[in-house]
Formats: sequence, C-alpha cells, structure tokens
Amino acid sequence: MLSPSTVTVDRERKLPIYHREGVVHAWLIDPLVRTLEVYRREPSGWVLTATHGGEQPVRAEPFDAVPLELGLLWWPASR
Repeated sequence: MLSPSTVTVDRERKLPIYHREGVVHAWLIDPLVRTLEVYRREPSGWVLTATHGGEQPVRAEPFDAVPLELGLLWWPASR
C-alpha cells in the first residue's frame, strides 16, 4: 500500500526493480485516496490497465476471476 512517506519510493524505485525482475502485475493501493491502480508488465515498461475506486466489488487482473471488495481495503475502514 502506498503511504505519503513512501509513494515516491514505491513508484520510482520499486516498480522499475519489479519490472527488471520479471514481475508480471503490480497493484498500487492508496487507502487515503481510495484507489487501486493495476499495472501489467510490457517489454517497454509498466502499462496502467485499470484504476478502481469506490466501494463496489471489482475484478482486477490477474485475479479477475474473483471479485475484490474494495471497501475492505480502505483505511480507516469505511464500514
């Protein structure tokens, strides 16, 4: 999960390392803004495939066979 103190490290340092090491998907979850960003690895770099928010269940690759209750991720708890 992103936090204000690590967002730059997560986006600018970790994602390139994950790409170099062959990680296929990356999720960046921001509980304060209440968003889930889904990235897919392509040869040229990361591609943002979806941005989800709100409380409704979503299907996010690579786990799109299972609905994810976003409301359970937000902090403080929205329920």
